[in-house]
Parts: sequence; structure tokens; C-alpha cells
Amino acid sequence: MRLVIPDFVSNSYFPAIAAAELGLLRREGLDVDEAELLFPVTTAMEALRDGQLDFVVGAAHATMQAFEDWRGARLLAAVGRYMYWFLVLRSDLDAARGDVAAVRGLRIGAAPGPDLGLLRLLKQGGLEPGNDVQVGPVPGTSGSTSFGVTAAQALEDGLIDGFWANGMGAEVAVQRGVGTVVLDARRGDGPPEARNYTFAALVTRQDVVERAPELAAAAIRGLTAAQALLRAEPQRATDIGRKVFPAMEAELIAELIRRDAPYYDAAITPEAFRALNEFGLDMGILTKAAAYEDVVAAQFSRLWSGQVP
Repeated sequence: MRLVIPDFVSNSYFPAIAAAELGLLRREGLDVDEAELLFPVTTAMEALRDGQLDFVVGAAHATMQAFEDWRGARLLAAVGRYMYWFLVLRSDLDAARGDVAAVRGLRIGAAPGPDLGLLRLLKQGGLEPGNDVQVGPVPGTSGSTSFGVTAAQALEDGLIDGFWANGMGAEVAVQRGVGTVVLDARRGDGPPEARNYTFAALVTRQDVVERAPELAAAAIRGLTAAQALLRAEPQRATDIGRKVFPAMEAELIAELIRRDAPYYDAAITPEAFRALNEFGLDMGILTKAAAYEDVVAAQFSRLWSGQVP
């Protein structure tokens, strides 16, 4: 079995890393000892679609970019609620928290897939990407183990004026004094609906659920066990980080997990899925809304609480 994440040195998908590194997936019967990197998330979802791997933990909306109108995809569980990227600008700009207009005239780095969340935010703020602000790839991120950390370095090097990336990248930029967090939609910055654009999800294919439902259930149990452990003991993230992250990021990860832990909820509600459909329609990656029961593997909903053996 293969479990893939699109960003490694990051807090975004850390429950999946923990589930593999702590043996929680193997305990459930999955032959998975590590979460593999495949960047960007759009490529990871395409590999899932094409049968090259079994599970992806990534942005839920990116599923629509590979599986046309959701056909053949199944959302198994949420890794965390709400959209989880940050808009970080150069600290010398003195941008105020929540001031999306501060990006006017700037070069903003964003990864394929996550960039759609930023583009929607900008349009809702009355800005036209390509004219008012330039949004594009970050130099040096092709195949990167961490888009966010690489983006923070590019910001420090003056290659970009800001970036849209994970909490690890944001924290590195802030710690180095080169960046300021301007938007954190998960915690209420920006339009109220922005936090519901997308969320991190455990995704598989319909045929996996039909052919091997016990494997899908095992993946959910391993994930929810990791979520529960990290909620209760966020400091455990440090030992995992020291094993798989560079030194600076290893020492930062426990605090980032402590901040994220309140959002570790595996349930995918009809309301969250409806907002996901709306985002897909708005961004042109969906031609028609899908029914909740056709995409969300709700037959496993009893496992979302993490309390069922």
C-alpha cells in the first residue's frame, strides 16, 4: 500500500506522517511505514486516479482537479477542518493583518492546487490576479520536500514578495524576521466563507472502497489514532520531527501541532462538502455539484470519532 502527501516538512499533513512513523497504520493492518512525498497535490491526485497509489492526504478540492466531477474518487475522512494556508508578505511592507489589498503590485508564490484558494480570496477582495497582483510558482519548489519552507527562503532571498503556504513556511518566515502573516482563513481572516473553501482530506478511489473496504477502514483508524494522540500530546510531534525534518523545523513542529490540534476532526459534514462543491464550481474545476453520498464514504462515519476499534 502507498500513502502519499504533497508537502513533507510541514504541519499540514502531519497526522499522516505520525500515523506512519508511529506504526499506527501498520497496527491496523496496512503495509505502510512512511508517508511518501509527491509534489504538487495535483500530481498526487492524478497518480491516485491512475492507480499508481492507494491513498493521498492533501487538499480536498484538488481531488476535483484530477477526478472529473468527482467521478471515481472517495473522501474517506478529514485530516483537519477548514482551509489551512497562510498569506505571508515581506515584513518591511508593514501590511496589516487581514488587509488583502496589501498584495497589490506584488509577486506572490503559490503551489499548484493551493493557489486556487488564494485566487478566490483575491477575487473576493476585488483584486484581479495577473493584473493587480502576480501569483505563480516559487523558484526552487519543483519536487520540494517543503513548499512552505522553500517559499520562506525565496522570500528572504527577494525572489518573491510574499507567499501562500502552510503554517511551517509562515512560522519560518516570521521567526527569521522576513515575513508577516496577513491572512489565516482558518482562524477567521478574510471573507467568512473563505475558511470553508477546502480542507485537508484522506482520499482514495471508489474501486479501493469497493474492492477492499477493510483497507479503507484501516487507513481511517490509523489517521484518527494519530489525530487523537496529537490532540492529547502535541509534544510527541517533536520526536517525530527530529527523525524526519531538518533541525529548525523539528523544533517548531510541536507548537504548530498544538495550534492545529483543535481542528483535528475526521468528520466530513454535508455542510463542508456543500461548500467544497461551491468552491469547485466557482473556480471552474467542477461542472456540476455532486451528492454527498456519491463522494464522501459516509459508510465509515462511525470511525471518524476515533473511538471505534
